[in-house]
Amino acid sequence: MTRNPNMREAILSAAELLFSTHGFNAVSIRDIALEAGANPGSITYHFKSKDGLLLEIYKRHCGPMNRRRIELLVAARRVRDVQDRLEAIVRAYVQPAFSSSTDLAGGGARFTRLRAVMSAEGNAVVGRIIAEIFDDTTNAFIEAIEESLPHLPRTTIVWRSQFLLGALYYTLVNPERVTRLSRGEADGADMAEAIEQLVSATVASLRASDIDHIDSRARPVQPSVKGAVAKRRENSAN
Repeated sequence: MTRNPNMREAILSAAELLFSTHGFNAVSIRDIALEAGANPGSITYHFKSKDGLLLEIYKRHCGPMNRRRIELLVAARRVRDVQDRLEAIVRAYVQPAFSSSTDLAGGGARFTRLRAVMSAEGNAVVGRIIAEIFDDTTNAFIEAIEESLPHLPRTTIVWRSQFLLGALYYTLVNPERVTRLSRGEADGADMAEAIEQLVSATVASLRASDIDHIDSRARPVQPSVKGAVAKRRENSAN
């Protein structure tokens, strides 16, 4: 059973490649061992299980990124003007994802793809790992936004923060789409421009009126799911 640290790195790299390509569920320990040129026992020695391997991949990429986010958030919360403070808070969340997207410490394109695949897969193990790695940092940002926008309920801030996360994933994973749809007038790989666009759009979203404050007459009334199900049952009974 090897104790070669280079083998440990080879296993991590192989697992990251396979998980980002095929997802977590479809990849076995044997697949990872084959890709890494290792034996399955090496994986269990270093990481205990496939779950432990995925957790280590997240930790080595996201630990530095989360620490940088908190450093920037501490500085952002000192901004005196409330409007400027909100923009600084959003920037503190967005910028580290881009500035680290080309190095190991923060992620890289492959790890960004892995995160997108893991989020879409809906695996319970992945959900627990994401919660362990990100929830404390995300809650800190939500609380900072709450202080800047005290009129908004936390639920609305959570929704809009979720939209930011989706936009962040897609921008990092598929920058060429921006270039194509803009007919070459914008460069999707321009990280500085991407950061500014994301920050601007997110700040505007956060500052928008809460939907509960919009005149209900301006919105179509949608039947509840339960009501629709009950109505179908009633019709079928008749």
